[in-house]
Amino acid sequence: MTLKEMNLRVFRGEPLPHVFFQPRFEPWYAWHKQFDSLPEPLRAMSLRQVYDLIGASMRTVHYYTGQPDPVESTFDDEVKITERREGEYARVRFDTPHGPLFQASKLTVDRAWRVVEFAAKSADDLPALRWLLERRTIRFSPEKFGVGAAYVGERGEPQFWVPKSPYFALAQQWMRLEDFIFALADRPREIEGIMAVLDDSYDALYEEIIASGLVRIINFGENIAMAYLSARYFEQYCAPWYAKRSGQLREAGIFTHIHIDGYFKPLLPYLADLPFDGLEALTPLPQGDVTLEEMQAHMGGKVLLDGIPAVLFLEHHPREALQACVERVVELFHPRLVLGISDELPEAGGDETFERLKWVADYSRSHPAAGRETPRGTAGRP
Repeated sequence: MTLKEMNLRVFRGEPLPHVFFQPRFEPWYAWHKQFDSLPEPLRAMSLRQVYDLIGASMRTVHYYTGQPDPVESTFDDEVKITERREGEYARVRFDTPHGPLFQASKLTVDRAWRVVEFAAKSADDLPALRWLLERRTIRFSPEKFGVGAAYVGERGEPQFWVPKSPYFALAQQWMRLEDFIFALADRPREIEGIMAVLDDSYDALYEEIIASGLVRIINFGENIAMAYLSARYFEQYCAPWYAKRSGQLREAGIFTHIHIDGYFKPLLPYLADLPFDGLEALTPLPQGDVTLEEMQAHMGGKVLLDGIPAVLFLEHHPREALQACVERVVELFHPRLVLGISDELPEAGGDETFERLKWVADYSRSHPAAGRETPRGTAGRP
């Protein structure tokens, strides 16, 4: 049985030969490759060869793989965009009839670009932001997805994430969080109007994903954490959108899962009713704010993706703590489990981090398929 076959069997609730391990260490590999600090045995190996070396599964087609993103975003010709590089800063100017919007990114010490200035600074920028987003088109490229799927091969069911919900797109990508929250409080109708524009811009994307017949598992890359919202905002703005868009995909036979990391304890009562087949990156203690037992009690039999706190791969935590955590995750969630790292393998972790990764891979392959029965009503869809 290939890892790709196992990947789907987890979501279908079908028997597995052993624990399925999908660790997501692409950023770790890219970071060490960049600084020429990979462990000696890996220095001449490609990312895929390292995955094959430890016998683990790959998940995402384009994240730190060098493969194209199958989701394409473009602006209409009437949008004038000016880009300029100034040393470690990259600046973008969007000209609109309501005035210009400026966005800036900074090159960090690890040579990654991070947004340091968001396009909309206050409620006064909302008309310009709405005009800009009304002229954006988002599409699905079957050709680019095919390139990524070929790259992943039999190592896993090829996956990618759809654009963030309107709430999180504004809170994380178009506005600084504090500015967004003030604007939402002061001008809720305008913000809700922009949310509707964002949602409408996704229609073609979802229709094309479904029509392609190529995609079997989709991730909602929300990066949900309680730092971004309250339970009231979650109920008002997020949950209905998840029901609409995840429901649209699931009706077409596509499995879905959502990325929840950081502190999320207030959301525990919502997990079982979320309209997803799986929950990705839920982070337990000692890194998060919940226990594994609390997660299991509130998930309603959904698939857990990941579950091992990333900090346990660092040497200042004893190996025994990692081993105990892995065994407990498997005990509580297997076979409804895509074992992995919440969130990713720490980039600065060295040889010891990789040795721990190999141990988890070895444990997963050697662990028998026995586990809890799949809860009724959670599996068996196409």
